[in-house]
Amino acid sequence: MTDDQKTVLLRYLQEGRDALLWKLEGLSEYDIRRPLVPTGTNLLGLVKHVASTEAWYLADVFGRPFPEQLAWLADDAEPNADMWATAEESRDDIVALYKRVWASSDATVEALALDAPGVVPWWREETKHVTLQQIVVHMIAETHRHAGHADIVRELIDGAAGLRANNSNLPPVEQEWWAGYRDRLEAVARDAGEPAAQ
Repeated sequence: MTDDQKTVLLRYLQEGRDALLWKLEGLSEYDIRRPLVPTGTNLLGLVKHVASTEAWYLADVFGRPFPEQLAWLADDAEPNADMWATAEESRDDIVALYKRVWASSDATVEALALDAPGVVPWWREETKHVTLQQIVVHMIAETHRHAGHADIVRELIDGAAGLRANNSNLPPVEQEWWAGYRDRLEAVARDAGEPAAQ
């Protein structure tokens, strides 16, 4: 496995990281913390969660512990403590933590071969023995999954949507088109939900 493969994997991971942080841009403290679904999903909490997850997977799993203790991951922490920022945790704090995690993770990828072994102690016995390549792919999936959550949450806040600042990945249409499109989908959904005539 070559350094070129590492470069590709890290590029996809970084694209997800950047997309997640981009969703915070231009929003107030209230909006980045605001829970918009019944399970409390919020933008800053998503960043905190992904930072925490990456610190586990691309550090501890390979015997390279992340040097900071993350109190919200302690055994006695309340459920979901990694999914929201307390009043004492600022946007700058969480973003800076995430960037420190990136540096740690990237150093792990640089230092180890892609087939380097690791152990995920919280996984089942039959799956907990992994390679660095598996875990980098896992973190790409995890990061992009939560970036997708952030897409929806951000759109609920102010209507902003898209993949990243320089490429929305959306059709180049006017706002009126989107309103008509949504109305058409609603009509199709309602028709599909109506019981069939006897």
